Amino acid sequence: MTSFFPSRTVALYMGRMFLIRTFGILAGLVLVLQALDLLGESGKILAVPGNGDAQVWQYMSLRVPQIIARFLPFSVLLGTILTLITMNQNSEIVALKSSGLSAHQVLAPLIITSFGVAALSFAFNDRIVSRATATLSQWQKVDYGPLPIDRGDRSNVWVRTDDDLIEVDQIKGRGEAAQLGDVTLYERDSGNLRAIVTAPRGQRSGDGWAIGPARRFDVATGRVTAVGSLIIARGVTPDQFTLSTVNADGLSFSALNAAIDDLAAAGRPTKALEGALWHKLSGPLSSVLMPLLGAVAAFGIARSGKLFIRAVIGMALGFAYFVADNFALAMGNLGAYPPFLAAWAPFLLFLLIGEAVLVRTEE
Repeated sequence: MTSFFPSRTVALYMGRMFLIRTFGILAGLVLVLQALDLLGESGKILAVPGNGDAQVWQYMSLRVPQIIARFLPFSVLLGTILTLITMNQNSEIVALKSSGLSAHQVLAPLIITSFGVAALSFAFNDRIVSRATATLSQWQKVDYGPLPIDRGDRSNVWVRTDDDLIEVDQIKGRGEAAQLGDVTLYERDSGNLRAIVTAPRGQRSGDGWAIGPARRFDVATGRVTAVGSLIIARGVTPDQFTLSTVNADGLSFSALNAAIDDLAAAGRPTKALEGALWHKLSGPLSSVLMPLLGAVAAFGIARSGKLFIRAVIGMALGFAYFVADNFALAMGNLGAYPPFLAAWAPFLLFLLIGEAVLVRTEE
């Protein structure tokens, strides 16, 4: 296998050049995009009484990981094209090919380096981006008020039982140990509201939920009465409360996989979440495609005047992949594509396209 790659010196030279340009472009994109993002969000943050510079920096610490995760594949694409254009202009690609190396051998150091970038991207998304996304989502729900502590609780959950609706402001715990906070029961008859029952807390009791101390507002009479403890929502399982909202972007790979298993056991639909789970693998791995899609910029004689056109073709192939990837994910969320196909079809399609272009033009 070592004979497939250029010499150790050339491989390290290309890999280092590729990484410097990739992360340099990423740093520039993050700086510009974060500045633009703050133009719209800083006013909302500072409008909350008590918020100041500390909260703006807190927002940046949560937003920057999301920007990095989203634009790292773009940076790999642009870093690949910039690296290969530089080597082409300096006749380094010509020297490598004249020594007997094929196009695949020339690209091998970049592809191996991009595998490292993909592994780093997956670890970064799994350990940092998911937590930042979950915390930022909760903070935005309270309009940048006091930052809530993320303990894995659920908030603002709605469940239907027969014709009645139940709203729970906060749920702590899982399974039979789930605790409900600020429960509101809307009693309905054929869609018409009859009464509203409120209680500060609730817990599992037999096949229902015991809430109390409860107060009942009768819509017809307008009277409010204290009714003590009530058993409501018979037949509603704890999973219907705790699994009502699952934010795939705010969960790590293992946590999302566990949530999918719980939903499947409860008989709930999981197709969209399964697509998001597969995309947590295919998304970072898209970095491996970028050297292949941008490879068209490496070949051809620089003096021919077509180097710029080749670079544009490479960028077009890369951006077409991102468009196809987002389209497939949207179709997966709608249920039009199976989860595996929604996550992996664009990757496999553009892998074949990149290989076809490279073999047809250079091999």
